[in-house]
Amino acid sequence: MASNRTFTMIKPDAVANGHIGGILNMIAEGGFKIISLKLTQLTVADAQAFYAVHAARPFYGELVEFMSRGPIVAAILEKDNAVDDFRTLIGATNPADAAEGTIRKKYAASIGENAVHGSDSDENAAIEGAFHFAGREQF
Repeated sequence: MASNRTFTMIKPDAVANGHIGGILNMIAEGGFKIISLKLTQLTVADAQAFYAVHAARPFYGELVEFMSRGPIVAAILEKDNAVDDFRTLIGATNPADAAEGTIRKKYAASIGENAVHGSDSDENAAIEGAFHFAGREQF
């Protein structure tokens, strides 16, 4: 059975480019309820821990540097079939391949600076949400 929660981050590129409001609007229009929300900044150690699954990949250092370079918006979202529906809303990692009407098609600049993160499974959504939000911050 699919969970009804997922996790997202509006990445430093989209925050710096002033897209927080537009992305949150697309999330709301997509039928998602915001359960938790905060503007924060990952330290290098935070980004290393969050992306530890990618530590052996060649892009890991660049990813950590990018994700810790500026503020992010972290959020837990709720909707039936949240993970899959949110992955559809954000679109393909490469904005050139993303469908029209998706967040990445509208706001992402490149594969590396792709505006948003979305959990890829129910299990990772729970782990990622707990990474950013204490239990008392989840409503």
